[in-house]
Amino acid sequence: MNKTLIIAAATIAAAGSWIRAEDSKGWESSAGVNVSVNKGNSDTLLAGANFLTLRKWGKNELTGGLDAVYGDNRDLLTGQRVTTAQNYGAFLQYNRLVSERWYFLGRGDGRQDKVADINYRVTLSPGVGYYFIQREKTKLSAEAGPGVVFEEFEGGPSSGYFTLRFGEKFSHAFNDKVRLLQQADITPKVDEWTDYVFNMQATLEADLTAKLSTRLTVQDTYRSHPAPGRRENDLRVLAGVAYKF
Repeated sequence: MNKTLIIAAATIAAAGSWIRAEDSKGWESSAGVNVSVNKGNSDTLLAGANFLTLRKWGKNELTGGLDAVYGDNRDLLTGQRVTTAQNYGAFLQYNRLVSERWYFLGRGDGRQDKVADINYRVTLSPGVGYYFIQREKTKLSAEAGPGVVFEEFEGGPSSGYFTLRFGEKFSHAFNDKVRLLQQADITPKVDEWTDYVFNMQATLEADLTAKLSTRLTVQDTYRSHPAPGRRENDLRVLAGVAYKF
């Protein structure tokens, strides 16, 4: 497992290390947190955090992010706490525009989900993308390409297989303070299309100040072939604040 993660991390890091930084416009970054605590008839905790960064220069686009969610619930009769959510993830994507709408891309994703019994899942994927809408306030793009997945379930052997990745991204600014950000992708196995993972995230963000904003995020992950004894779908709704820098 460690060897696979090291190779994947090195590959993702290399995707950004060789990119030329000429005509740089700098980084646009944000960090967000959300916490929900219930006490009384129930004793629950749900906390999450994320970091997103974006850099554009010339015909290059580089985006990356980290996220984590943890939750637990205490049984009021026994006093024992049970973990209800524990997952961590990261991604890095580089786009190279070849025209006003077409671009080539390289992307790496890594995730661990203890509750879903996923020790790790790393996806590396090149591809091509196209902007169907590319306006100042509204953008819509689609992406497709081959990929390779390395993963390991709790108590099971590690495995690797080829996949295809189909994705889309949408963003819309309702005004200078409120915006919607949405993205989704699906990665079926090349030799078994009924075995796939679907990820979706949608965020409604409203600025409080020039640096501080509130966020409402819906995340959904559907795995057609989950770990034994686990359900196919995981849905989360998170509310919190974010700081831009």
